[in-house]
Amino acid sequence: MDSNTFIPQAFIDKMINILPEQLNIDDLLSACRRPLRRAIRINTLKISINAFKLIAQKHAWSLTPVPWCKEGFWIDIEDESIPLGNSAEHLAGLFYIQEASSMMPVAALLSHFQPNKTSTLLDAAAAPGSKTTQLASATNNQGLVIANEYSSSRIKMLHANIQRCGIQNVALTHFDAAVFGQWLPNTFDAILLDAPCSGEGTVRKDKNAMKNWQQSAIDSIALTQKELIKSAFQALKPGGVMVYSTCTLSLEENQEVCHSLQQTYPEQVDFLSLNNLFEGAEKTLTEEGFLHIWPQVYDTEGFFVAAIQKTGFVESEPAKKRLGKFPFQPAPATTNKSLLNYFSEQFGIDEFNGVLYQRDDEFWIFPENIIPLITELRFSRLGIKVAEQFGKGHKSGFRASHEFATCYGQQASNNKVSLTAEQAKSYYQGRDIHDIDTSNTKGEVLLTYQDHVIGLGKSLDNRIKNSRPRDLIIDQNLFDF
Repeated sequence: MDSNTFIPQAFIDKMINILPEQLNIDDLLSACRRPLRRAIRINTLKISINAFKLIAQKHAWSLTPVPWCKEGFWIDIEDESIPLGNSAEHLAGLFYIQEASSMMPVAALLSHFQPNKTSTLLDAAAAPGSKTTQLASATNNQGLVIANEYSSSRIKMLHANIQRCGIQNVALTHFDAAVFGQWLPNTFDAILLDAPCSGEGTVRKDKNAMKNWQQSAIDSIALTQKELIKSAFQALKPGGVMVYSTCTLSLEENQEVCHSLQQTYPEQVDFLSLNNLFEGAEKTLTEEGFLHIWPQVYDTEGFFVAAIQKTGFVESEPAKKRLGKFPFQPAPATTNKSLLNYFSEQFGIDEFNGVLYQRDDEFWIFPENIIPLITELRFSRLGIKVAEQFGKGHKSGFRASHEFATCYGQQASNNKVSLTAEQAKSYYQGRDIHDIDTSNTKGEVLLTYQDHVIGLGKSLDNRIKNSRPRDLIIDQNLFDF
């Protein structure tokens, strides 16, 4: 219990008036002052749930299932000397540290929509990437996820998390999400709008989250949310499903935002019930079928989730676009063949998911679904950079990228080097690896730790030259085993 958690009296008075009759304000305040349970989501693109449970046993990590996400677990750790984010498993992308209630929006979307390889999805407010990576994992890297983030300072973190988790089917954009209704009307099969909000539900994570709480600020942000949900609905295909979510509790930012959309499009908006999302969902179910998650009910952050289906076409004003020149071109067939030959001979990888594009001496794999959108949208980051070309003529060659290693390395059968814990730590810290047997390798090699690919190096005489990107170097307290 943290008595220093700031909860303004005006907020308390407001919550007393909107709490369901079966709940009481004392339990709410008590929950808000308790430390938040730590949770993780297993990244099934890189490891199965059962295999991860065996790892957890070795670490003496206690896992408790999150009811609404089969990959999600609350985690208790006896030894806190190593930060969970610096564990070998986290650095290798085997799991994502994610608050349990934050896993619910994607679970809600998937309960009413089944993605496939032709699906095009939008995560309209994506950073830091928890829900984007959850979507990509659920699609098994098939189809396309557009991950949009308005804050330029958060784009780098979003990309780093996508890269660490081995995500192949995501393209990043950097817009105010309100543009999508005009730029790409009736385009997306499903949309996730985890809207910017006042963050009342996050006080368990940040005891000062409500330090500047004001009703006027809530009224203002609710106007923005209504604009965002309307634009997202316009961008949704008829028949498509959208999930609207926030990490706040006030009705103005939650139910009232959804009602405003229904008032705007009374014939096209259908609220989908989340009553069957998981056992116990009825405890926070609203009369519309939304989930208004009070912190004391599931011992989580406060959250709100609504699922909405678009039952018919709606009009939106066309955008006046200025995209600029697209810097990529489809790679020539001869280059495509040469690059694939390199990856086949060096790593035993014979194919990639997607299409190969080229920018100067760089080679990128794009999801196939992106091709119709190239002339419709400006991208901040698109596809996976797999290699660079160097030299000219008979002295030319290819150099693989770190993204190739994180996304495709696990498929490789050649030139893999297993590292010890100390060697793996040296790699993460940006140092070359000495006194290692390189006799059965040549040129570029994939480095593994505990059977999981963690990056690239270059094989030299009894030494591996480190190829980890400099901006990913970690000098902090790292794992012991």
